[in-house]
Amino acid sequence: MTRYFEVEQRDGAARIGKFLFSPELRTPCVLHTAELGNLETPGSIVDAGSLWSSKEPGGPEAHIKEIREKVGDETLIILPHQAYPPAVPSDARRNTGTSAEGTAGTGDEEMKGEGPTGSLLRKGEIPGKRDLYVMEGAGNLENNARKFLETVLDLKSRIPPDSALYTPNLALPENVATLVYLGVDVLDDTRTEISAYSDIYLTAAGRFHLDSLTEFPCRCKVCASNTPEKLLALPKTDRARLLAAHNRDALEAELALVREKVRGGALRDYLEGQCRVRPWLTALLRLADFEYTYLEERVPTFRKNQLLANTSESLSRVEVVRFARRIQERYTPHGPGILLLLPCAAKKPYSISQSHQKFVHALGRYKKFVHEVIITSPLGIVPRELELTYPAAHYDTAVTGHWDEEEKAWVSGCLEAYLSKNRYTAVVAHVEGAYREICERTAEKLGLEITYTASAGESLTSPAALQKLRNTVETLCSSEDINRKSRNAEKAKLDLLKGIANYQFGDDAGLLFQKKDEKVQVKGRFPKHQLFAGKRQLATLVPQYGTLALSLEGAQLMVNSSKSVVQIDDFVPRGSILAPGVIRADPGIRPNDEVIVLGERALCVGRAMMSGPEMEQASRGIAIALRHVKKL
Repeated sequence: MTRYFEVEQRDGAARIGKFLFSPELRTPCVLHTAELGNLETPGSIVDAGSLWSSKEPGGPEAHIKEIREKVGDETLIILPHQAYPPAVPSDARRNTGTSAEGTAGTGDEEMKGEGPTGSLLRKGEIPGKRDLYVMEGAGNLENNARKFLETVLDLKSRIPPDSALYTPNLALPENVATLVYLGVDVLDDTRTEISAYSDIYLTAAGRFHLDSLTEFPCRCKVCASNTPEKLLALPKTDRARLLAAHNRDALEAELALVREKVRGGALRDYLEGQCRVRPWLTALLRLADFEYTYLEERVPTFRKNQLLANTSESLSRVEVVRFARRIQERYTPHGPGILLLLPCAAKKPYSISQSHQKFVHALGRYKKFVHEVIITSPLGIVPRELELTYPAAHYDTAVTGHWDEEEKAWVSGCLEAYLSKNRYTAVVAHVEGAYREICERTAEKLGLEITYTASAGESLTSPAALQKLRNTVETLCSSEDINRKSRNAEKAKLDLLKGIANYQFGDDAGLLFQKKDEKVQVKGRFPKHQLFAGKRQLATLVPQYGTLALSLEGAQLMVNSSKSVVQIDDFVPRGSILAPGVIRADPGIRPNDEVIVLGERALCVGRAMMSGPEMEQASRGIAIALRHVKKL
């Protein structure tokens, strides 16, 4: 159990946390290298040094005890360690009085009550229970995106979720966003100092040799009162001191911006642009997206801010891939047998856009005979029932009218997967341009026949195209070969909530709609729908995110399922549930998910603040923010 580090806020793998010292140390943070070894005026974290040169009488234990007496119990001690270059194989490494985790030979049990501690951790070693872990050789992994990512994922998979990760000798203003995005909590200013002595001027946009600059693109104290020419005229030591001050300020300023992006849930949007500064950072982001499981477990199911999809990497970000996978794996259409494919619209949700209102008006009474699916990039396809569900109503993208080959391949793949699983009696496509090309690719691959209702170059909202859309659907509905399964207004509302419920909870969501003794119906005008069984409210549609919020009655119906259920100890919670109170949690739970909490004395519903696996493993932090509590 870690005792001194707590995560307060998450944005995927990125975290806002704090070390519970006095005063508190907020993370992600930058350590000043000069303070790490200063035992006379220590900062929040000190380094006990290397075992290669340590010959303290009494061994490492006595050395740690001596340091603790000097720095007190409110300072974290990085235990004595052996560091090796990454190229040295594990079987060639020797142990100098250290434990298996590369720290001083003092077991975790012996360290209890000794104050906060950190430990060097190398790949393949068994971690203990430290508040901070130091990645061995992090600085040597710059420009090696694959190796760096493999090392981060290995360490993060083995250390407790409420332990901090420190990557020394690596942080620069240009890479801070990427490091924090991957889950790094603690950085240092080693590289800023080294750069200063090499006459390198650091910015978030990259590095510049001092003699290549005409003016400073910064207005810190150093830059505002100097010019590159003035600095170059100074003695080497004075010049390095001033450059180091600027470089540290640039690093701290960029980290402050990154913290704000994490708080706002917008770090990924920022990173997709920032990673372009260095090729290895771009490669690191792309490789990280391939590690879908690591990021997906930590990314919330919805955010308050808009999702910006402005780069090719947007196609592989977790929110986009998760949406496409859930449609394929969880969503089942409950509507009519005629599929109508439509293009997306700039305004969200699509149904309030002028173009989609014209489509609906043209269909008239025949709308109830079709199931509408919208084709869009980057999400792929969006069934009309899910147009409110995050991120379908929450994304924005650059509209140029040009689709690159990667977009076409991704969207056509999503449509192909959907039509392979869900069969319709007829498919109509009211599309043009790239949308039509995507439909034609899919039809050819699956051997489907698609009826197009707009001629080449014809506007989809022209009177002729809209009339053709209406006539096509009318003809299909009058054909004897078409199953004229239609929906009244009540069934359409139920189908909408069923679609959202299946997307949100999976097949177990059907339990909300299977009441034999009471009529299940939807009340309230769209989008403020409420699901009732008789007079008992089961769930409410939350318009902001297109998700269902369960009542206690709805939770009672689903509590026997394995999905979204958290088991707690024998107590009646109030307000929120902390991680130590969780016994078991569905591993599929993600931050912001609607969850059902069951204990021997209470039934509750609320919103997850961390993933299911983290709830079980963490020793600190709020696991669930409760909305309703029922004492059993």
